[in-house]
Amino acid sequence: MSGRTILVLGASGLIGRFVTDDLRSRGFRVVGVARRLSSAQRMSALDVELPILSLDTASLTRLLNEHAVSVVVNCLGVLQDGPGSNTSTVHRDFVAQLLKAVGNSGRLIRLVHISIPGSAEADRTAFATTKREAEHLIASSGIPHAILRPGFVVAPSAYGGSAMLRALAAFPIDLPAREMATTFQPVAIEDISATIAWLAARDIDNASLKAVSWDLMQAEPVSMSGVIKPFRVAFGTEGWPRIAMPTFILDLGAKLGDLANYLGWMPPMHSTAIAELRRGVTGDPSAWIAATGIAPKRLADAVGRHPATIQDKWFARLFLIKALIFASLVAFWLVSGFIALFVSYPAAAGILSAHNFPPALVDPITIGTSLMDMSIGILIAFRRTAAVGLVAGIVASFGYMVGAAILTPDLWIEPLGALVKTGPAIVLMFVALMMLDNR
Repeated sequence: MSGRTILVLGASGLIGRFVTDDLRSRGFRVVGVARRLSSAQRMSALDVELPILSLDTASLTRLLNEHAVSVVVNCLGVLQDGPGSNTSTVHRDFVAQLLKAVGNSGRLIRLVHISIPGSAEADRTAFATTKREAEHLIASSGIPHAILRPGFVVAPSAYGGSAMLRALAAFPIDLPAREMATTFQPVAIEDISATIAWLAARDIDNASLKAVSWDLMQAEPVSMSGVIKPFRVAFGTEGWPRIAMPTFILDLGAKLGDLANYLGWMPPMHSTAIAELRRGVTGDPSAWIAATGIAPKRLADAVGRHPATIQDKWFARLFLIKALIFASLVAFWLVSGFIALFVSYPAAAGILSAHNFPPALVDPITIGTSLMDMSIGILIAFRRTAAVGLVAGIVASFGYMVGAAILTPDLWIEPLGALVKTGPAIVLMFVALMMLDNR
């Protein structure tokens, strides 16, 4: 099997990363491609960092031929449109380019495409409709292909919806009753990788496997409540009393998630995620099981029967808090600067005047520091510049503390303790900086 090369597109994602590593352990030569690789992946000579969505047909064709690819696994996907990501571009337009590249390669290549379960009639979001459009393109292409439609993916890593499940399991909170009753059919990520390995080991010109579409999931449907339960058992929170979240809070969270998505973040809760949650994840895995002989893992086995580790618990507890940390820091810097500049400007300027600052410097310093504070808040608000904003906030806070110690030491003992409270704010910014990674 080591002579057959598999190209995994989206090798840094939840499914792509696991599949890349697992297939290599099975003896396949696997080339992983992603727009941005992790530090560990960059150490592998077979993993390639490329702006994959920007490649034209000729570039994709060269990629296939340079590595003598026999199987392409497309794990690329995005839940919702946002800065730098577009569902039509990722799901439909790229697949069209990829199909042309496979056709132009002069090689016999099987495309394994990761899609979503469900019927086209139930598709309501751009995510679902563009995924379905990609399926139609593949089905009409005539190239050997397998369209895999995993159920709710349960993996050792936590990302997106699976991370949200862990967070719900760690807190005494339930989603609204309607959402908790939604039907889900989970699948262990190991079963997805085993299916791809099974396909990769078969002859590409095998007529029975030239065009297959399989739902990958356990046969027995469970509710969302049933999906969360094994995680609660692992976290030791199964017996806790719980409060059901009101529907309007969930909808508000989705709107706030849309805003965060616009700012470049990847929140697990936004309009598309909630719409897909309410739709449920169901399908018929009988054809997949019959063809491959793979017995899908049950949910309890996929999650594990052992108690969660301390790192599992810390992640789950901090996952929801992360959004509050960043939102509070953005508000802190924006509001403090706004108040000093527009609401209490005479008082802010008066502090400097009272401590014998030259009159010519009072207004420039007051206006400059206020604008700097608001700029830091804006930088933290955008994902691309958040790290810069946090570092700037830490430096500015230390600067305020040192400057006050030298020029206005009496502010350290004022009744409200404004400068004393700057210390915990610095610590919180350090915490936010440590939590900035998404993957």
